[in-house]
Amino acid sequence: MTQMTRVRASSYALAAALLVGLAAPAAAHASPSSHGHTSHPRIPFTAATVTAAKDGSSYTVEWTAPGVRHVAVRAGGRTVASGGSSGKVTVRGLPAADRQWFDLVPDRGQGLHLADREIRLDGAVNFRDTGGYRTSDGHWVRMGEIYRTASLDKLTDRDLAKLKRLGVSVDYDLRTQQERASAPDRVPAGSRYVVADALGDLGGLSGLPASPEASAQLMVDAEKTMVSAPTAQQAYTTVLHGIADADGANALFHCTAGKDRTGWANATLLTALGVPRETVMDDYLASNTYRAKENAATLAAMPPAQAAVYKPMLDVRPEYLNSGFQEVTNRYGTFDRYLDKALGLSHRDVRDLREDLLVG
Repeated sequence: MTQMTRVRASSYALAAALLVGLAAPAAAHASPSSHGHTSHPRIPFTAATVTAAKDGSSYTVEWTAPGVRHVAVRAGGRTVASGGSSGKVTVRGLPAADRQWFDLVPDRGQGLHLADREIRLDGAVNFRDTGGYRTSDGHWVRMGEIYRTASLDKLTDRDLAKLKRLGVSVDYDLRTQQERASAPDRVPAGSRYVVADALGDLGGLSGLPASPEASAQLMVDAEKTMVSAPTAQQAYTTVLHGIADADGANALFHCTAGKDRTGWANATLLTALGVPRETVMDDYLASNTYRAKENAATLAAMPPAQAAVYKPMLDVRPEYLNSGFQEVTNRYGTFDRYLDKALGLSHRDVRDLREDLLVG
């Protein structure tokens, strides 16, 4: 490992440890309803989302499907709304469910099976479906297959029962040994637990950065480490190969905050599946929304000067993720070569991954 890689790794270890030590004081989209690999008519939807109200009393369903004359919105086996080639409807009065699924059924082409992206739990934040995004060539990433989240150590028994019903059967833990020991995961009964430590023993701690600018630079360098460090490459190899070889198992991956190590894991997965960079960035930045309450509480508990220095490490920012993609370009030239040379995902592996997780 080069000296620069060690410096970057040390910086990221610092950021990760700070996020553990300074905890806060005491839209969803598409997939098919089946897993078959037979060919289907083209999916006409160019955009589709489901968004649940905060109290769960209603759902907003939006779509765009150029060239389609009629779209039926179905839930629980009955039509609950309809519209034309584009629409936005609010659906109320549905029975309680772990996730409320909707089928968008066009008058031509293949439909979509949708739910709100967020999985609301009592003991975890930033838990969301990685699917429901449209690829550059018009396929869609399945929902209800792969999830991303923050720490799982505070899951309640009710949370565990919910994840069991959702079929979560594999948990990839991207955290360090120290993080795992101090806050061990709770996983549904029968689920397989896999350590995929993205940091290992890289680097040590030296204290809080001296300025907000130094904190932001630390995060930029950290993202590069997630591309270049051998421990990170091994961790993401474990996750991506595990998902590719899962044979129908529903998996989740997570770190402590569910935004940095987890963010790069999901950016890598979505990019491998052909999701456009702009969409990948939107998914990455969504952690700012899903973690807003927890981040605000953390900063409010600090003196203002300390909070200003710490805030860049709580954020996700475009320059952070972009630095990871730039590191891929600098070291490997293309993302396909990164998948192959760093993560051992051949063209055939990527093809199999797309067969499993894409529809349309």
